[in-house]
Amino acid sequence: MDGQMTFAKDDKGLNLMDFASTEQVRMEAFTATCKVQVMRDGFVYITEKKRRKRNKPIFREDHSSLSLGHDGKYYFYFAMPEEQVGLLPDQLVHEALAIAQKLANALLNAMEEEA
Repeated sequence: MDGQMTFAKDDKGLNLMDFASTEQVRMEAFTATCKVQVMRDGFVYITEKKRRKRNKPIFREDHSSLSLGHDGKYYFYFAMPEEQVGLLPDQLVHEALAIAQKLANALLNAMEEEA
């Protein structure tokens, strides 16, 4: 497809690129996350990135979750607002213990069902 490409920077210093086709074209519109390489000679290469696969939580608490990653590893995630930093140590221990207990119960139930 022939057209004109314009490069610029916005007021925050981020790169902008626009492409305007000079041909009459019909195509499906889409939005994607891409890797863009602009070479010294003016060539531009755009490659669409794969969509990120999110891990589904197995157990949840108020500020945390346990999930099994696509790489076969378990992940414990904990997040709390900075303003509540005084509560963080106790809440972290409480929620980690609660999720560990849920996991232990689930494993015990699975073992009983197999027997």
